[in-house]
Amino acid sequence: MSIAKKYSPKEVEEKWYSSWMERGFFRSTPNPKKEPYTIVIPPPNVTGVLHMGHMLNNTIQDVLIRRARMQGKEACWVPGTDHASIATEAKVVAMLKERGIEKKDLTREEFLTYAWEWKEKYGGIILEQLKKLGASCDWDRTRFTMEEDLSAAVIEVFVDLYRKGQIYRGVRMVNWDPQGKTALSDEEVIPKETMAKMYHLKYEVVSDNAEKTYITVATSRPETIMADVAVAVNPNDERYTHLHGKSVRIPLLGKEIPVIVDEYVSIEFGTGALKVTPAHDLNDYELGQKHNLPTIDILNDDGSLNEKAQLYIGQDRFAARRNIVKDLQEAELLVKIDEYPSVLQTSERTGAVIEPRLSMQWWCKMDKMAKPALESVMEDQIRLHPPKFKNMYRSWMENVRDWCVSRQLWWGQQIPAYYLPDGSFVVATTAEEALELARKQSGNTELQLTDLRQDEDVLDTWFSSWLWPISVFDGFKDPDNKDILYYYPTNDLVTAPEILFFWVARMIMAGFEFRNEMPFRNVYLTGIVRDAQGRKMSKSLGNSPDPLDLIEQYGADGVRAGMLFSSPAGNDLLFDEKLVEQGRNFSNKIWNAFRLIKGWEVDESLPCPNETAIKWFESRFNEAFAQIEDHFEKFRISDALLAVYKLVWDDFCSNYLEMIKPAYQQPIDKQTIDATVGFLERVLKVLHPFMPFITEEIWHDLKERKEKEYLIVSAWPKKDTFDKILNARMDSVLKVVAAIRNIRNSKNIPQTKSLDLSIKVMNQDGYDPFLSIIRKLANISEINFVQENVEGAISFVEAGDEFFIPMEGNIDVAAERERLQKELEYTKGFLMSVSKKLSNERFVSGAPESVIANERKKMADAEAKINAIEQSLASL
Repeated sequence: MSIAKKYSPKEVEEKWYSSWMERGFFRSTPNPKKEPYTIVIPPPNVTGVLHMGHMLNNTIQDVLIRRARMQGKEACWVPGTDHASIATEAKVVAMLKERGIEKKDLTREEFLTYAWEWKEKYGGIILEQLKKLGASCDWDRTRFTMEEDLSAAVIEVFVDLYRKGQIYRGVRMVNWDPQGKTALSDEEVIPKETMAKMYHLKYEVVSDNAEKTYITVATSRPETIMADVAVAVNPNDERYTHLHGKSVRIPLLGKEIPVIVDEYVSIEFGTGALKVTPAHDLNDYELGQKHNLPTIDILNDDGSLNEKAQLYIGQDRFAARRNIVKDLQEAELLVKIDEYPSVLQTSERTGAVIEPRLSMQWWCKMDKMAKPALESVMEDQIRLHPPKFKNMYRSWMENVRDWCVSRQLWWGQQIPAYYLPDGSFVVATTAEEALELARKQSGNTELQLTDLRQDEDVLDTWFSSWLWPISVFDGFKDPDNKDILYYYPTNDLVTAPEILFFWVARMIMAGFEFRNEMPFRNVYLTGIVRDAQGRKMSKSLGNSPDPLDLIEQYGADGVRAGMLFSSPAGNDLLFDEKLVEQGRNFSNKIWNAFRLIKGWEVDESLPCPNETAIKWFESRFNEAFAQIEDHFEKFRISDALLAVYKLVWDDFCSNYLEMIKPAYQQPIDKQTIDATVGFLERVLKVLHPFMPFITEEIWHDLKERKEKEYLIVSAWPKKDTFDKILNARMDSVLKVVAAIRNIRNSKNIPQTKSLDLSIKVMNQDGYDPFLSIIRKLANISEINFVQENVEGAISFVEAGDEFFIPMEGNIDVAAERERLQKELEYTKGFLMSVSKKLSNERFVSGAPESVIANERKKMADAEAKINAIEQSLASL
């Protein structure tokens, strides 16, 4: 068989992925004879394309699922996409604009027809891209959060929670996107650091005095002063004691509002006087509720000012800000403007500045559902990896707020609330059921479907994805179907910490609420992929490479390994293309090792000279495998790969193969080659979950295989005993070899020149099994055991034994002595200059401690170097 000199990832990846798919290795069906292992993919947005975060997340999932498959478990990885209401609707609106169509000119049904058209054309792109990465999902099980069964589950859950009293309709504060004209979840709000302005305004104190007095109030949003209902001061702030119980007038508007006292107000921040605008600030809203203050909403859905503002009506909020500042200056009511660093809350989808706003929405009570979800994590029934996130989780869950589940959009599951002509409503799974309820509720048996109006809003996308581990198995359509009973609860979830509350916690709540058990057992939390400067990768910054370009250049295996080399759970990955280059180099190392083995001619008549090397690698593999398994069990996936990397690169390629490699163009014995092929098979098995393509390729090229004898479904190795003493002895031997090679390098002795070695040791028997290895790896011609030091030799110590390499005949002694003498003189001169500096009292008393410490280190290093040179000279 002809083996390519260079590994070609592209053709190999296409070949084996197609082969795996054709043979159905990714498919899973319930099998009572097997233990199930289930992962549900965090469904990427249907609008999405593959980015570096997806690459990391899905590589980890594929590692876990491939290992479980090889362990003989019924491995099921369910793929799918999320309908992403806000993002998708924005894409469809943009598409329509390109066609000259405005959303406002369409009916809901017409718009949804266009939306489904868009979804069918673009919605599966990211899943196809995941196949390039090697994701071994059960593609026959692909789900979409708005397909019929999953949407039905969402409606069923909404109705169920409403009837339990856990869903209600009411006016509360929300994150409002004026551009998208919808409420947003906290997760859809992106904070951006910026420089903001603080405006100091004069509020006239209402009094009978002829002379006007003022209180200065600082605000970053002067355009909202028309919605002020009070000015608050701290009761302990002596500056404002005289204003308790008084009133002030809103600048320009002249409207009187009370001065209230509350310890919430910071005495140190701003002027210590706070304008209270309950309709446009969450903290002000809570302050208003506490003091029974009115709320005045002066903004329209698009962020412009409405009639309640009385001034600047119809102007955009930021235009109104510019105009009011100008008018305040002219009225001499603006004291000053300061700049300060602030955080601007923006919409993830539209980029618009978020407006805190009171809005009539649908809400889900969370306090009751949060309790079992909190306990399950705190008691480690569900384990977070790393566990440091438990504190964050507990903080969220102990302070859980009601969930705004409605969105002012058309793309999504429409809220199943139906309004009667009198404004009351009923909640039902179907319009027919709603009509029946409406007739009972109103007492009007003549009501028709046309008399009912369904709520225009759709449900938050998270309200479908929190059901994902249940709904993908049709757990609501048929709660006793064989899939949900076999695959649920799932095993492991791999996701990002930023959605620990928004998605993970809610899935746990849903699991207990609707299945009476947790949805998964482990949650592996990845970090954020950042660039070398620590910035989050994004298209806008232009700092994110195209994952498909990386795969094209370095191969999927190289990218997968590169992503995992430095990404421990919960820690951000500082991405550098050198990581995937290292991954590609690892592929090449494995390929070259395979070529080396396949290139050896076998002579069955030869005796085996490699028994020690074979015993050692058997033991070393078992030791490394125990470490790898321990890493997997503790979800240290990055550490597991690094352990495999060391086993393959150092132990197998650099050490074992060098130990057993026959002389140039000489055959190898059958016992050694059989053992080596067996070792390579085991190495391929532990490497396969991380680098599936090259390992499958080598697996089939290594020897003849049966039709379904694929690496992807081969048996995962079993833990076995290992010889600690043997492994420790070989570690020492390899250190001896490394020391000899270092001596060669430092003395410019060619690696091809054989050397003699003397060992000063009390018991030489421990070395006997390893002498041939030392001779071979270090190119030693003769090994002697001595009781005394060897004159004219360079020595080193390893594991308490002293080793000597005679220099006579190996180096030009005169030239070496001359070189060392020059280096000694230079170093002594350097030491003298440092000593003078440190003996100078003015320098020592005036220089920083760090500078002095650095000079002292220079002195110590120079003294050590002089000692080493003098010893080398003495040995000559």
